[in-house]
Amino acid sequence: MSSALGAPDAFPAPFPFILVLLRRMADHHPALVEDALRELGFSRAQMREANKRWQAMQRSPRRRAAAARYQSVLGPPETVTTHRVGDLSCEALRWPVPLWPDLRFEVLVAPGGAVWHEWLVRAPGAAGPVLRTAADLQPWSCTVDEVARAFAPVRPMEGTAPTRWRLAFTAPDGDAEPPGLPRVAEFTWGLLQRVETVRPASP
Repeated sequence: MSSALGAPDAFPAPFPFILVLLRRMADHHPALVEDALRELGFSRAQMREANKRWQAMQRSPRRRAAAARYQSVLGPPETVTTHRVGDLSCEALRWPVPLWPDLRFEVLVAPGGAVWHEWLVRAPGAAGPVLRTAADLQPWSCTVDEVARAFAPVRPMEGTAPTRWRLAFTAPDGDAEPPGLPRVAEFTWGLLQRVETVRPASP
């Protein structure tokens, strides 16, 4: 396998960024990550090394601007488009992700070069999942935006670590009628990791 994110046989510099994404997701779903590593042809040691190198790049006193760091690892973006955030315009840089062909890694760059968001989004033209109940919310199946649209209104919550987001919303179980039960969905790099049901406290 080869791609803009690197080739496993050579483990080139720059390293395959997909390993950085998977390292953050391993805290939630180690078995899924192990399967992904086998599919891509990498080892856990290579995943740890890629994440270590990425962290070193971020902390270096001579580090590049965030957008430049991504391009140094990922290469030229597949697309660059203008994106509106409120009254401001920014650039949306997108790269393919070999593990998820229907997703893109998106970096939103503000005027002046600051990065606003770094996450996985659905590729333009790709059909997203049908989300109607909590049963449809499977790990790695949908993005932050897709859950927010399907179960609006949602309430953003502080993530448990960098690159993580949480949304509070209500969703029914199975064929039950909406609005259903309160839930909290957790995302890493914008991709769904898990959903917890918020049970009311006992009186």
